[in-house]
Amino acid sequence: MNMIGTKIVKLEFPEGCNVILGYSHFIKTVEDVHEALVNSVPGIKFGLAFCEASSDCLVRSSGTDEELKEIAEKNALQIGAGHSFIIILGKGFYPINVLGAIKNVPEVCSILCATANPVQVIIMETSQGRAILGVVDGFRPKGVETEEDVKKRKELIRKFGYKL
Repeated sequence: MNMIGTKIVKLEFPEGCNVILGYSHFIKTVEDVHEALVNSVPGIKFGLAFCEASSDCLVRSSGTDEELKEIAEKNALQIGAGHSFIIILGKGFYPINVLGAIKNVPEVCSILCATANPVQVIIMETSQGRAILGVVDGFRPKGVETEEDVKKRKELIRKFGYKL
């Protein structure tokens, strides 16, 4: 198998949205992940796309928001790695509220990132196809948090209602 090269794909999604990128293993991923999302958060807005790795090798998609579905499809085509999937969550919907359900979908193998940060996906291409080598999620750390930073972090988590 000949390596053709590596490539960096910058994920494109609207500001204020979150993205979840992962690997799965079966065509029914689209239906099962869709069900997991709508059963986790009433009224959730999302687009979902899955790169089929055999047979027709199509990008399969679903969602509750047509624009987000199209954005997921475009990103999936850019990534082009078999059995990868991408979810674009609408503004006001967060990975922390759906990740448990997604991880419990039998077809889901791994989650590579769940973030609102800028994301670069590192792709390797061979004569057979593409693979995701990893992701760059956000930016490098600028230092270690101070006591004041710890206080702000704890206040923010409680403001969001994740801790009492």
